[in-house]
Amino acid sequence: MVHVIAIITAKPGQREAVLEIFDANVPAVLAEDGCIAYEATIDTENAGPMQTEFGPDTFVVVEKWDSMAALGAHAASAHMAAYSARTKDMLAGRAIHILSPT
Repeated sequence: MVHVIAIITAKPGQREAVLEIFDANVPAVLAEDGCIAYEATIDTENAGPMQTEFGPDTFVVVEKWDSMAALGAHAASAHMAAYSARTKDMLAGRAIHILSPT
């Protein structure tokens, strides 16, 4: 199993528009073989001093896949290519972290 933490930073004021496109793509991702979880998350309001915020332009995608092969197929899928094409001019950056359980 692999976990993915994808930190997506939109250009200022574009996060909600990117999230709308992301949310429209979620059913296709969840239907992929090997997808266990796929969800966009944002900073929790009023979380207190223990939180380090990502900020108003960033969201974090929390994913879980049953294998690296499934993750690779996801990355190569037509719906992800379409999502990337639709959002590329709206993004300031992204970082993808692929993690394994200990």
